[in-house]
Amino acid sequence: MNLIKRSPYHHKFVAAGATFVDRLGFPAPMSFTSTEREHRATREAVGVFDVYYQVAVEVAGSDAASFLQAVVVADAAAMPVHRALYTSLCAESGGMIDDLTCFRLALDRYWLFPTPARVDAVLAALESARAGHEVVVTGLGYRNAYLSIQGPRSRALLATLTDADLSTPALPYYAFTFARVAEVPGVLLSRTGYSGELGYEIFYPVEYAEHVWDRVFDAGARFGVEPCGLGALRTLRLEKKYVLFGLDANETTTPLEAGLAWTVKFDKQRFAGKAALAGQRASGPARRLVQIELPTLDLVPPTGARIVVEGETVGSVTSADRGYTVGKALALGYVASAYASAGREIELAWADTKVRGRVHVRPIYDPEGVRLRT
Repeated sequence: MNLIKRSPYHHKFVAAGATFVDRLGFPAPMSFTSTEREHRATREAVGVFDVYYQVAVEVAGSDAASFLQAVVVADAAAMPVHRALYTSLCAESGGMIDDLTCFRLALDRYWLFPTPARVDAVLAALESARAGHEVVVTGLGYRNAYLSIQGPRSRALLATLTDADLSTPALPYYAFTFARVAEVPGVLLSRTGYSGELGYEIFYPVEYAEHVWDRVFDAGARFGVEPCGLGALRTLRLEKKYVLFGLDANETTTPLEAGLAWTVKFDKQRFAGKAALAGQRASGPARRLVQIELPTLDLVPPTGARIVVEGETVGSVTSADRGYTVGKALALGYVASAYASAGREIELAWADTKVRGRVHVRPIYDPEGVRLRT
């Protein structure tokens, strides 16, 4: 591995004893202590994640709203300023080019946050659709540092660093504001995250990175703050049935198959992939993404493990890991729609191993999303 890129926090990671994996050429922390400890810190107190390789794409200009309205499946034009939404960018076939988060900074300015490995694909798709629109599409690269501060005590921690009103009425789920945080002006502070808990993400110029890291961990000591790696991010998102593009979705899957039909606004006049998705909605997807609960924490199936019903292979596992909060190993995978019903008993098979599992259509952890909206 030729890991020549560095997060601005890399020296902090080394000092904290992180173990590293390659993430798009960055040595990214897999864990600092253990994945289980970091998972539980996020569920019970505060976990802090660096995703510096998560870069923004800016869409700006007088036609920014109408342009995005024509390319993403959600209603970007109706979204108020200082709100965010989760959406997908699709090909005309209905296949997902990427799922992404969209922030509206002004009437004529948006930031999109694609999957890190899909930034180039998203930029190419936006550029190819830009003709006839007064809009500029810009990849912002690594000019901003980023911390995701997640967990039930994240609000209390951040309240010691900012005068911004962090209450749910003032800053509800999927809203953001600009505020002074740890003396840094103009920080984008958003009520978003990938953990399934109350949480915030903060974006600020990279030159403040070390200062903000130090202030967050100094202030967080009394709240049980822990630095967390990719391992915990993976186990947390699996408990919530959150899709990871590249594993649980790709250009051959549609939002309807991936359990994201709620993001598709068919009442819009048009958007890329609308005709194909409308056809699939009418006929019903042939396959659907489900969550599978295994009997214990101990046996985690590999990607590609077969999903079997009465001796017939009806799908395969796309990702799996331990769900430490629920005390069970969990998998995501696509099954033929006839078998995508809650409570269905299935079998997972790989190599010489077979294990029973139970299908969940909704997330096994906090299915109503109460904790992240509190």
